[in-house]
Amino acid sequence: MVEPVRVAVIYYSATGTVHTLARAVAEGAEQAGARVRLRRVAELAPPEAVDAKPEWAQHLRDTADVAEPGLDDLAWADAVLFGTPTRFGTPAGQLKAFIDTTGPLWFSGGLADKVYSAFTASNTAHGGQESTILALGNVFYHWGGIIVPPGYTDPVQFRSGNPYGTSHVAGDGPPGEVALAAARHQGRRAAYTAAALRAGRGPRS
Repeated sequence: MVEPVRVAVIYYSATGTVHTLARAVAEGAEQAGARVRLRRVAELAPPEAVDAKPEWAQHLRDTADVAEPGLDDLAWADAVLFGTPTRFGTPAGQLKAFIDTTGPLWFSGGLADKVYSAFTASNTAHGGQESTILALGNVFYHWGGIIVPPGYTDPVQFRSGNPYGTSHVAGDGPPGEVALAAARHQGRRAAYTAAALRAGRGPRS
Protein backbone atom coordinates (compact mmCIF):
# COMPACT_ATOMS: atom_id res chain seq x y z
CA MET A 1 0.00 0.00 0.00
CA VAL A 2 1.39 3.40 -0.99
CA GLU A 3 1.63 5.83 1.91
CA PRO A 4 -0.17 9.14 1.25
CA VAL A 5 1.93 12.18 0.44
CA ARG A 6 2.41 14.56 3.36
CA VAL A 7 1.54 18.25 3.06
CA ALA A 8 2.08 20.99 5.64
CA VAL A 9 0.15 24.25 5.25
CA ILE A 10 1.87 26.84 7.43
CA TYR A 11 0.47 30.34 7.57
CA TYR A 12 -0.01 33.58 9.44
CA SER A 13 -3.31 35.45 9.45
CA ALA A 14 -4.25 38.53 11.43
CA THR A 15 -7.95 38.93 10.70
CA GLY A 16 -8.83 35.69 8.92
CA THR A 17 -8.34 36.20 5.19
CA VAL A 18 -5.19 34.09 4.88
CA HIS A 19 -6.66 31.57 7.34
CA THR A 20 -9.59 31.08 4.94
CA LEU A 21 -7.21 30.62 2.01
CA ALA A 22 -5.07 28.20 4.05
CA ARG A 23 -8.06 26.00 4.81
CA ALA A 24 -8.93 25.90 1.11
CA VAL A 25 -5.33 24.99 0.23
CA ALA A 26 -5.50 22.19 2.80
CA GLU A 27 -8.80 20.98 1.32
CA GLY A 28 -7.23 20.84 -2.13
CA ALA A 29 -4.30 18.80 -0.86
CA GLU A 30 -6.70 16.42 0.88
CA GLN A 31 -8.67 16.06 -2.36
CA ALA A 32 -5.41 14.86 -3.91
CA GLY A 33 -5.19 12.15 -1.25
CA ALA A 34 -2.61 13.87 0.97
CA ARG A 35 -2.28 13.78 4.71
CA VAL A 36 -2.34 17.42 5.78
CA ARG A 37 -1.16 19.39 8.77
CA LEU A 38 -2.61 22.92 9.07
CA ARG A 39 -0.42 25.14 11.25
CA ARG A 40 -0.72 28.81 12.24
CA VAL A 41 2.47 30.55 13.34
CA ALA A 42 2.52 32.33 16.68
CA GLU A 43 1.16 35.85 17.06
CA LEU A 44 4.03 38.16 17.95
CA ALA A 45 2.31 41.53 17.84
CA PRO A 46 1.89 43.25 21.23
CA PRO A 47 -1.52 42.78 22.88
CA GLU A 48 -2.30 46.48 22.66
CA ALA A 49 -1.91 46.37 18.87
CA VAL A 50 -4.13 43.30 18.59
CA ASP A 51 -6.78 44.66 20.94
CA ALA A 52 -6.91 47.95 19.04
CA LYS A 53 -8.46 46.10 16.08
CA PRO A 54 -11.49 44.05 17.20
CA GLU A 55 -11.43 41.71 14.18
CA TRP A 56 -7.76 40.92 14.88
CA ALA A 57 -8.46 40.05 18.51
CA GLN A 58 -11.52 38.02 17.53
CA HIS A 59 -9.65 36.00 14.92
CA LEU A 60 -6.90 35.23 17.42
CA ARG A 61 -9.53 33.83 19.79
CA ASP A 62 -11.28 31.94 16.99
CA THR A 63 -8.08 30.15 15.93
CA ALA A 64 -6.73 29.37 19.38
CA ASP A 65 -7.16 25.66 18.64
CA VAL A 66 -4.97 25.70 15.51
CA ALA A 67 -1.61 24.19 16.40
CA GLU A 68 1.59 26.16 15.92
CA PRO A 69 4.22 24.74 13.56
CA GLY A 70 7.50 23.20 14.60
CA LEU A 71 10.54 22.01 12.72
CA ASP A 72 9.08 18.51 12.94
CA ASP A 73 6.25 19.61 10.64
CA LEU A 74 8.75 20.69 8.00
CA ALA A 75 10.78 17.50 8.39
CA TRP A 76 7.60 15.40 8.12
CA ALA A 77 6.25 17.04 4.98
CA ASP A 78 6.83 16.17 1.34
CA ALA A 79 5.31 19.52 0.36
CA VAL A 80 4.99 22.78 2.29
CA LEU A 81 2.74 25.68 1.38
CA PHE A 82 3.26 28.98 3.17
CA GLY A 83 0.58 31.63 3.49
CA THR A 84 1.00 35.21 4.65
CA PRO A 85 -0.53 38.64 4.31
CA THR A 86 1.66 41.21 2.60
CA ARG A 87 3.62 43.59 4.78
CA PHE A 88 4.93 46.36 2.55
CA GLY A 89 5.49 43.82 -0.23
CA THR A 90 7.15 41.22 1.99
CA PRO A 91 5.95 38.36 4.23
CA ALA A 92 4.58 39.14 7.67
CA GLY A 93 7.14 39.22 10.47
CA GLN A 94 5.32 36.44 12.30
CA LEU A 95 5.92 33.99 9.44
CA LYS A 96 9.45 35.24 8.92
CA ALA A 97 10.19 34.66 12.61
CA PHE A 98 9.26 31.01 12.20
CA ILE A 99 11.32 30.69 9.03
CA ASP A 100 14.28 32.15 10.91
CA THR A 101 14.22 29.17 13.30
CA THR A 102 14.80 26.64 10.53
CA GLY A 103 18.60 26.98 10.33
CA PRO A 104 19.45 23.67 12.01
CA LEU A 105 17.07 21.70 9.80
CA TRP A 106 18.35 23.49 6.69
CA PHE A 107 21.98 22.83 7.69
CA SER A 108 21.28 19.10 8.01
CA GLY A 109 19.69 19.00 4.55
CA GLY A 110 16.23 18.40 5.98
CA LEU A 111 14.58 21.11 3.90
CA ALA A 112 15.99 20.16 0.49
CA ASP A 113 14.13 18.44 -2.35
CA LYS A 114 10.66 19.16 -1.00
CA VAL A 115 7.89 20.91 -2.92
CA TYR A 116 7.23 24.50 -1.86
CA SER A 117 4.54 26.98 -2.83
CA ALA A 118 3.11 30.20 -1.39
CA PHE A 119 -0.11 32.23 -1.23
CA THR A 120 -1.00 35.66 0.10
CA ALA A 121 -3.50 38.47 0.57
CA SER A 122 -3.24 42.26 0.66
CA ASN A 123 -5.67 44.94 1.70
CA THR A 124 -5.51 46.71 -1.65
CA ALA A 125 -5.11 45.75 -5.29
CA HIS A 126 -1.43 45.74 -6.32
CA GLY A 127 -0.61 45.75 -2.61
CA GLY A 128 2.55 43.65 -2.92
CA GLN A 129 1.03 40.25 -3.58
CA GLU A 130 3.49 39.12 -6.24
CA SER A 131 6.55 40.51 -4.45
CA THR A 132 5.52 38.76 -1.23
CA ILE A 133 5.29 35.39 -2.98
CA LEU A 134 8.57 36.02 -4.80
CA ALA A 135 10.23 36.93 -1.50
CA LEU A 136 9.27 33.54 -0.11
CA GLY A 137 10.77 32.05 -3.26
CA ASN A 138 14.14 33.39 -2.12
CA VAL A 139 13.81 31.24 1.00
CA PHE A 140 12.94 28.18 -1.05
CA TYR A 141 16.03 28.70 -3.25
CA HIS A 142 18.24 28.68 -0.16
CA TRP A 143 16.58 25.52 1.08
CA GLY A 144 17.10 23.69 -2.21
CA GLY A 145 13.36 23.37 -2.63
CA ILE A 146 11.30 22.57 -5.70
CA ILE A 147 9.03 25.55 -6.28
CA VAL A 148 5.62 24.61 -7.68
CA PRO A 149 3.48 27.64 -8.59
CA PRO A 150 -0.08 27.23 -9.83
CA GLY A 151 0.76 28.88 -13.14
CA TYR A 152 -2.10 28.73 -15.62
CA THR A 153 -2.64 25.00 -15.17
CA ASP A 154 -6.37 25.15 -14.42
CA PRO A 155 -9.19 27.25 -15.90
CA VAL A 156 -9.68 29.00 -12.55
CA GLN A 157 -6.24 30.56 -12.92
CA PHE A 158 -7.46 32.63 -15.84
CA ARG A 159 -10.09 34.05 -13.50
CA SER A 160 -7.90 34.49 -10.42
CA GLY A 161 -5.09 35.92 -12.53
CA ASN A 162 -2.02 35.19 -10.40
CA PRO A 163 0.32 32.46 -11.69
CA TYR A 164 2.73 32.95 -8.76
CA GLY A 165 0.30 31.77 -6.09
CA THR A 166 -3.22 32.28 -4.84
CA SER A 167 -3.87 35.87 -3.78
CA HIS A 168 -6.82 37.92 -2.61
CA VAL A 169 -7.62 41.59 -2.05
CA ALA A 170 -8.97 41.65 1.49
CA GLY A 171 -10.37 45.14 1.02
CA ASP A 172 -12.95 43.61 -1.33
CA GLY A 173 -14.29 41.35 1.43
CA PRO A 174 -13.71 37.68 2.32
CA PRO A 175 -12.30 35.33 -0.32
CA GLY A 176 -14.97 34.35 -2.81
CA GLU A 177 -15.35 31.13 -4.76
CA VAL A 178 -12.75 32.05 -7.41
CA ALA A 179 -10.03 32.64 -4.80
CA LEU A 180 -11.04 29.54 -2.86
CA ALA A 181 -11.08 27.40 -6.02
CA ALA A 182 -7.63 28.74 -6.91
CA ALA A 183 -6.38 27.89 -3.42
CA ARG A 184 -7.74 24.35 -3.68
CA HIS A 185 -6.09 23.95 -7.07
CA GLN A 186 -2.77 25.13 -5.64
CA GLY A 187 -3.01 22.62 -2.80
CA ARG A 188 -3.89 19.79 -5.18
CA ARG A 189 -1.10 20.69 -7.60
CA ALA A 190 1.52 20.79 -4.85
CA ALA A 191 0.33 17.42 -3.50
CA TYR A 192 0.21 15.76 -6.91
CA THR A 193 3.69 17.05 -7.76
CA ALA A 194 5.11 15.86 -4.45
CA ALA A 195 3.53 12.45 -5.00
CA ALA A 196 5.02 12.19 -8.50
CA LEU A 197 8.47 13.13 -7.21
CA ARG A 198 8.25 10.60 -4.41
CA ALA A 199 7.13 7.88 -6.80
CA GLY A 200 10.20 8.55 -8.91
CA ARG A 201 12.47 8.30 -5.89
CA GLY A 202 10.90 5.11 -4.56
CA PRO A 203 9.66 4.32 -1.03
CA ARG A 204 10.79 6.38 1.97
CA SER A 205 13.84 4.99 3.73
